Amino acid sequence: MLDIIREYDVIGAFWITIQLTLYAAVGSLLIGTIVAILRVSPVKIFSWAGVAYVNIVRNTPLTLLVFFMFFCLYQLLGWHISPLSARSSTHAFQWGVVGLSFYHASFVAEALRSGINTVPVGQAEAARAIGLGFGQSLRDVILPQAFRGAIAPLGNTMIALTKNTTVVSTIGVAEASYAMKNAIEFSPNVLYVIFFIMALGFVILTLPMGVLFTHFSRKLAVQR
Repeated sequence: MLDIIREYDVIGAFWITIQLTLYAAVGSLLIGTIVAILRVSPVKIFSWAGVAYVNIVRNTPLTLLVFFMFFCLYQLLGWHISPLSARSSTHAFQWGVVGLSFYHASFVAEALRSGINTVPVGQAEAARAIGLGFGQSLRDVILPQAFRGAIAPLGNTMIALTKNTTVVSTIGVAEASYAMKNAIEFSPNVLYVIFFIMALGFVILTLPMGVLFTHFSRKLAVQR
């Protein structure tokens, strides 16, 4: 088992997985928050835009979205996040993060919308009664409670994001599943050992997340 881990740099591959997860988590949280605000906006066109984003992106296969980001935006249209001189693996990593962020933002938006729906209507009315606008009410009254109420579904989204990082191996990002594919190709005689190592790695990554988010969802639950 140790020979497999060293030969195929399993630790390094899982480090790439962790980086993908962290960067995409930040990106999806930012985009998802904006989409959630659009969804609850009193302006119809904004609300429709939020609904359209969630329905289209959430029902689009993640693999297709990642392929579109990398092969269409980067290779075909020549859009670059890093300088053109950067390594191809750097471009693949960055566009993989973008694809993961946009995809999981739809789930973040729905989680936050469910959190917003748990905030009593009377609090929003009280905020308007004291002269707060829509943006101020969201920032100071509604969103702080919505985030606390959405910790559990956000945790589930984070766990799903961690597992879905395997999709970006299709554009050449050397994360955990990419290492597993190489290990299976060149060491098929230890197939079950490889599967065990990879499964154990993802359990080590996701199990503490589940415990942590469950703890915070109970600790930070809004008392009604």
